[in-house]
Amino acid sequence: MTVRFALVDVFHDGAFTGNPLAVVSGGDLDTATMQAMTRWFNLSETAFLLPPTDPGADYQVRIFTLAHELPFAGPTLGACHAWLALGGRPRQDGRIVQQCGAGLVPIRQDRDRLAFAAPRLLREGPVDEATMRDILAVLRLDREQIVEARWADNGPGWVGVMLASAEEVLAVEPVRHYEGRIDIGLVGAHPPGAEAAWEIRTLFSDGTGALVEDPVTGSFNAAVAGWLRETGRAAGPYIAAQGTKLGRRGRIFVDYDGADWIGGRTLTVAEGTLPGAA
Repeated sequence: MTVRFALVDVFHDGAFTGNPLAVVSGGDLDTATMQAMTRWFNLSETAFLLPPTDPGADYQVRIFTLAHELPFAGPTLGACHAWLALGGRPRQDGRIVQQCGAGLVPIRQDRDRLAFAAPRLLREGPVDEATMRDILAVLRLDREQIVEARWADNGPGWVGVMLASAEEVLAVEPVRHYEGRIDIGLVGAHPPGAEAAWEIRTLFSDGTGALVEDPVTGSFNAAVAGWLRETGRAAGPYIAAQGTKLGRRGRIFVDYDGADWIGGRTLTVAEGTLPGAA
């Protein structure tokens, strides 16, 4: 048995500048095989396309990190791109509905971009003292450097940490190892008039004690969009940059139009087949 795969550059600003995502389709794969394939690809996440079980969905996706499965994450756009490239046809022109562990996620086609409606947070509100101590230790920051910290969990478990500026976000040099699971997203504003309004970085533990930085993270950007809107820091469309520290040019297009829409450009850079099981 073989399965098809595509490597998709998501949230890119030119080929090889965004977040690489593996999308696998076809075959009857069990959870253990999906996790094994994800570890083999060795990317932040791998998405697996499946037929929908909800009558309101166009397709279903399961999303895995190197350590575990997620109910929802940024691969939403890459999975949708791959589904469309395979000939998928939505029930409604220009509007696709994805089924995932977090439920149904609307996706729209917007010129040369796809955009998903941000799902509701699973956990929000102030960060507890124990978590804050861990965050300060991982980021190697003093408490006075943090403007605001809050839970921003829409699936992966993000804690959002706002710093005073994009410059301060890019200056963070976190520890390389953390014993335990932690998912931290950093956000800071660029000066007025800059091409991007906000700078984003995300750091997560990979299950082996290593701390990994993600090139671009749709799920955390979705949480940030709601955070900025609710606190009055953003009232209209904006562009966020991510991956700068890694030499990437990730660009996330946020629009408030009845929902928090998180958009980006997607591009297939490679495709082929793989054995479906050992």
